[in-house]
Amino acid sequence: MVRSILKLDWVIIIATLFLIGLSLAILFPISYSGEKVQLSDSHFMRQLIFAVIGIVVFLFFSFSDYRFLKGYSTVLFLVGLIFLLAVLIFGKTIRGTSGWFGVGIFHLQPVEPFKLIVAVILAKYFSLNIRSIESGKHIFISAVPIFISVFLILWQPDLGSAIVVVCLWLGVLFVSGVNKKYLAVILIIGLLVGLLGWAYFLKDYQKARINALFNPTSDPQGSGYNVIQSTVAVGSGGMWGKGLGHGSQSQLNFLPEKHTDFIFAVVSEELGLFGAILVLSLTAVIITRLLYIAKYSLDNFGKLLVSAIAIFIFVQAFINIGMNLGIVPVTGIPLPLLSYGGSSIITILASLGIAESVYRKGRFDYGLSSDEA
Repeated sequence: MVRSILKLDWVIIIATLFLIGLSLAILFPISYSGEKVQLSDSHFMRQLIFAVIGIVVFLFFSFSDYRFLKGYSTVLFLVGLIFLLAVLIFGKTIRGTSGWFGVGIFHLQPVEPFKLIVAVILAKYFSLNIRSIESGKHIFISAVPIFISVFLILWQPDLGSAIVVVCLWLGVLFVSGVNKKYLAVILIIGLLVGLLGWAYFLKDYQKARINALFNPTSDPQGSGYNVIQSTVAVGSGGMWGKGLGHGSQSQLNFLPEKHTDFIFAVVSEELGLFGAILVLSLTAVIITRLLYIAKYSLDNFGKLLVSAIAIFIFVQAFINIGMNLGIVPVTGIPLPLLSYGGSSIITILASLGIAESVYRKGRFDYGLSSDEA
């Protein structure tokens, strides 16, 4: 068992554990600030439980053969669609979004594991059609399940997750080698769809969030409040921060959604520029290592799957950090491995476990030399 563990990519493991540890360190003081909270009911304790479950899931996928996912990809996708539809009917509405199944104090957000399922089904489709990838038909065929998924996600409504799924599709198209002219056409069509979406599909509060991005002071107590408080928290941390548990914006509850959407602002306020750079660096290390594993994967399915995992982790990190800095509209996307939430952290750890399986198979089962790995 020890020898098997040593065969894993420890760069990813160490960076991941650092981010989880930082998440718990940040969540502990903000979970117990203000009113008294029972230890078992705190965000800190629940995140700790989620992290332990996630690590078990990580190990399961790490020591499994990732190729088994190809055979179950269609079933997983259909089950994922059923959950996305069911959550619209039976789901619990939180902050205007019907995206959770509630069981006691725990909630399942189906869209989080669905992102991984999309990565699997796209990797399977394009790996099977890699020889004819220049044909434009593959864009349209792959677009059908994506558009169905996005429709159900926007129905919740969850604009942020819909953007992640679309970016995931575009990223896999690019990595698979689709003709770049087709991608340019897709981007133009996407721009037109975005304009139509603004006119007919976006909710008023979603439009307000986008407007607040460009002029947050126009509604400082409404749509611009989150952005203003977040940027104040980020800017007030200085070089080394105010110390864990001593951030005025977070501890005095000026900063909304400090456990989830705006946890990067809490890090920046309490640990300063040092903490912000630490989060960025650890996330960059994980993404870079994923791209490295994808590059040296010895089969197209593994290459595309790990590339897709890197893409959706990057997109989520970019959107979350961007909205904390006031350069991206607030869309409710969690920061991978840092934000509170069981669905998110378990999905990310499962994804990293799959990447470890690709690494382990490529390096040891197929004889990739230590110099190459």
